[in-house]
Amino acid sequence: MPRLVAFDLDDTLAPSKSRIEPAMADALTRLLARAEVCIISGGDFSQFRTQVVDALAVPAAEGTGAEPDLGRLHLMPTCGTRYLRFEAGEWRQVYAEDLSDDEAARATASIERRAAELGYDGGETWGPRVEHRGSQVTFSALGQAAPVAAKVRWDPTGAKKAALRAAVAADVPDLEVRSGGSTSIDITRKGVDKAYGMRRLLDATGIDAADMLFVGDRLDPDGNDFPVVATGVPCVAVEGWRDTLVVIDGLVGAAPAVAGTPSVAPAPAPAPAQ
Repeated sequence: MPRLVAFDLDDTLAPSKSRIEPAMADALTRLLARAEVCIISGGDFSQFRTQVVDALAVPAAEGTGAEPDLGRLHLMPTCGTRYLRFEAGEWRQVYAEDLSDDEAARATASIERRAAELGYDGGETWGPRVEHRGSQVTFSALGQAAPVAAKVRWDPTGAKKAALRAAVAADVPDLEVRSGGSTSIDITRKGVDKAYGMRRLLDATGIDAADMLFVGDRLDPDGNDFPVVATGVPCVAVEGWRDTLVVIDGLVGAAPAVAGTPSVAPAPAPAPAQ
């Protein structure tokens, strides 16, 4: 049993930009009773709250589940460039590696120019394409609130994201430019990625890398979870939130059946990342 289990969010705990399912809220609550839990992903804190924190509170409020131990929950939005803990009834920011005004402006200008050159600036959108998140600038081709199906159709092979990432990286070599979610790229300070966030977490908790576990859907060499491999934290690759449920149940035991709760179809056991 790891002392701390860290997760990516989109397509690991929930479909992209979606609220976690009740079964996942129950699984995370059970895991929090046994271990520290970290969520590290490209979204900002408001997305973490909407997708996870608020959903964790629902079963307890309705009397259908246990109260989650939020004191054991570590939140690392914007790929670990921010770190928040729950203390005295509220979320407190421990650190933030914010971009300077000049860095954010150059990143934004490059994204907008290169997206136009590649033809990614047209079509229907669901929300703004470019977001300033303090410590990160994010380009989302269809907007942050785009339906999952539309995101999958936009770039099924990842070639569009790769082309945009390479073009922007050439414009701002002093910054970190990474593939993000299914339709997005993220720009942060150089060297500030999920490996940076996990190393800060190791320092903050005093827990050895060998006593942690990381679970993510993009542990391939081109994925934004891949930097975690270099930290020495054991990693498990999944292909969606149902796979993640299998991982959690393997750690803490399967949840008892609850009337009215949708059943979860068994998923193939995920293989450790190489």
